[in-house]
Amino acid sequence: MLRQIKPKNARSKRELAKREPLAHENTKTVLLLRGTKSSSLIQDLLADINGLKRPFSVRFTKKNEIHPFEDASSLEFFSQKNDTSLLLLGSHSKKRPHCLTWVRCFGGQVLDMLEVYVLQDTARTLKQFKCEKCKVGIKPMLSFSGTQFDSPVSNQYTLAKSIFTDFFRGGESSTVDVEGLQLMISFAAGEDAQDGPPGKIQMRCWKIITKRSGQRVPRVEIEEMGPRIDFTIGRTKEAETSLWKEAMKKPKGLEPKAKKNIETDIVGDKIGRIHLGKQDLSELQTRKMKGLKRSREAEPEEVADDISIVSDGGVAVAEDAGTKRQRTA
Repeated sequence: MLRQIKPKNARSKRELAKREPLAHENTKTVLLLRGTKSSSLIQDLLADINGLKRPFSVRFTKKNEIHPFEDASSLEFFSQKNDTSLLLLGSHSKKRPHCLTWVRCFGGQVLDMLEVYVLQDTARTLKQFKCEKCKVGIKPMLSFSGTQFDSPVSNQYTLAKSIFTDFFRGGESSTVDVEGLQLMISFAAGEDAQDGPPGKIQMRCWKIITKRSGQRVPRVEIEEMGPRIDFTIGRTKEAETSLWKEAMKKPKGLEPKAKKNIETDIVGDKIGRIHLGKQDLSELQTRKMKGLKRSREAEPEEVADDISIVSDGGVAVAEDAGTKRQRTA
């Protein structure tokens, strides 16, 4: 369970109220930290990742004595102090060379961690690619290739996919602008050897270029813009069951209310059901046809049938069903 902090005065109460969970959370911010020792490659990669995440990133350049898997109190302090739920720590040592530690926090506590080791031979920074870069604040598209990422059993690759998605997804948006689809980040996982080292994960960043094709649909090309990172997975820390359950809770107000007699099919079309009362067919307005109308020629014959003239001694008597009238001949 999360720690419950009781405010001592009105000022601290207001600060705690700002940190309370919201129905619609803000875009997650990444804090990039540097360990006690870090190589030049790690510092360049931290700068490149900071460029991909701007403006939702904060980078500290001073050294920090942090050992995340031994004591995570320093990471929790930085997370609460800077209001950042995502942290990336870069360090370098003989035992763990060119190390990047990806950390997720929830409620000021460390949720889970992933440690990767960058392969120096294949790593390329953003400056080594001589091409046009994407604009600041572009929301990237993510691609994961490899059966390990889709494993039904939780493992280190599924954890990596979850953390990388959380780091690079950006803010939520209801609409998509095609002109803004300029960046794609792909992660490809290699097969693990049976008795050898674990398979490596390849991270590539591509710039999407649209050109004229003479048709309505433009021609799409991709160009690698960097950084290029190949790494292997090291230590991992899974989230605790109670903390993970607390982090995955959804507020009640976000669930849409069910509307009566309205359904949505598989395609996404809305289908409604209407209930009608008993209809009175005697008052039903039908279409007027010319053949059903009464003609004017038939009217005198009908009148003649109803009236009979009887002659009585030079006096013509008109007998009708209702009245009798006399007239002289």
